Amino acid sequence: MPDTKRLQQFFDARHACVLIVTVEEEHALQQVRAVCVERSCDAWEWSVTRGLRDSMLAGATSLPDTQHPAAALTHLLSLIKRGGVYILLDLVGHLKDERTLRCAREAILACRKAAATLILVDHSDNVPPGITSLVTRIDLSPPRPEEIESIIRSTLRELNDEQRISISISRKGLDTIIRNLAGLTRIQVRQIVLDAVCDDKRFDESDLQYILVAKRRMMGDGLLEFVEAPTDLDQIGGLARLKTWLAQRERALSPEAQQFGLVAPRGLLLLGVQGAGKSLAAKAVATAWGRPLLRLDPGTLYDRYIGESEKRLRNSLKQAEMIAPVVLWIDEIEKGFAGAASQSVDGGLSKRMFGTLLTWMQEHRAPVFLIATANDVEALPPELLRKGRFDEIFFVDLPQTVARKQIFAIHLKKRGRDESKFDLDALAASSEGFSGAEIEQAVLAGLHQAFASNAELQTAHLLEAVQTSPPLSVTMREKVEALRRWAKGRCVPAD
Repeated sequence: MPDTKRLQQFFDARHACVLIVTVEEEHALQQVRAVCVERSCDAWEWSVTRGLRDSMLAGATSLPDTQHPAAALTHLLSLIKRGGVYILLDLVGHLKDERTLRCAREAILACRKAAATLILVDHSDNVPPGITSLVTRIDLSPPRPEEIESIIRSTLRELNDEQRISISISRKGLDTIIRNLAGLTRIQVRQIVLDAVCDDKRFDESDLQYILVAKRRMMGDGLLEFVEAPTDLDQIGGLARLKTWLAQRERALSPEAQQFGLVAPRGLLLLGVQGAGKSLAAKAVATAWGRPLLRLDPGTLYDRYIGESEKRLRNSLKQAEMIAPVVLWIDEIEKGFAGAASQSVDGGLSKRMFGTLLTWMQEHRAPVFLIATANDVEALPPELLRKGRFDEIFFVDLPQTVARKQIFAIHLKKRGRDESKFDLDALAASSEGFSGAEIEQAVLAGLHQAFASNAELQTAHLLEAVQTSPPLSVTMREKVEALRRWAKGRCVPAD
């Protein structure tokens, strides 16, 4: 629902005091003024620097002696009787003063009697208990795709008027940039476009990478970590079934798919052998769909203070929704919610946390695609494995022969070697039971051996590295086999 319509509903319902928490003060003022114009009602505006003045007249003169918040609120009591809208900027911080708080209470009660509305536009929601029950909060919507496009176009026109710039971008490329700017404020969208053009005086599809980096920077510190994903699925070996699944579901993300009757995919659960490539599988989703990848470590959510852990989880999920469309990766989910699968030893905290996550998974509407990875299936709460929680449950097993060849080739190429000069068939055959991570370590060990002997890397170095390092599937054979037996018939093989 547009912000103006929501504000209109609050006015119609005669809410005496509405709190708008935002850093986009000018946008909030535009929305309020638009409603006032539509309703043909007066609007007064106050700030500690300018005092009280008519909000609908540009350059209006402030009323004398109204800079102090208590003085302004006292003056408002005589105006409120006429009805109208009264906008107070950054008042919340001043409510620590008892006199100002009392004046605010009287102004709100006066608004209730006169069918007027007090609008608090503030960056803080720390409203004192004395008026909490009298205040209704509203959060303004982030810019919609069409508004983001409008901001991009107006910013580029402004730049071009100042100095000639080159603009070369396809409709598909522009749509991708718009999707990746979602969740930012209008000010941030404009600034990112300015920064992207500033360096080379160009705006094209190559700016997408810069936009993603800038978006990460603007996210600031938090419990969500941006993860770099490969730019091409060819950099990920194996996972053929998963890649096919992703290719099929990519079209389901489009508006045409919604009209066709499809629902956008919501998540995957990836079970598998440790080091077999679950992390790469999560990155494969972000790469295939061109979405940012956010990683949430459940271990960072827990806090010693009662209620803080659940709050951290809710805030993290809300943050992911704000920057959607995005892929949210909960790594080793069983470690964060293990207590929910057994008799609680933490006072029920794990169960409450798990309940919060399940509720969000069921009810969220933002385009956040959830990927949960797990090594220990026995530690997972049964509710997580129920049909409907995830679109699919994939089992990431140790790579087969073809996948091992691909993985060797990828890591050799990544380190500046021509993979065609190596016997990949022999390497794949000798590394039976190796995970992708173990194959990478074998390549590194071979490089160390060759470098130490002042020789160029050869297949023999790699074969020796493979033969002298037993894989996890050997050292923990019983556990790996038990996991494979459990997954058979219950999960879809990722490769």
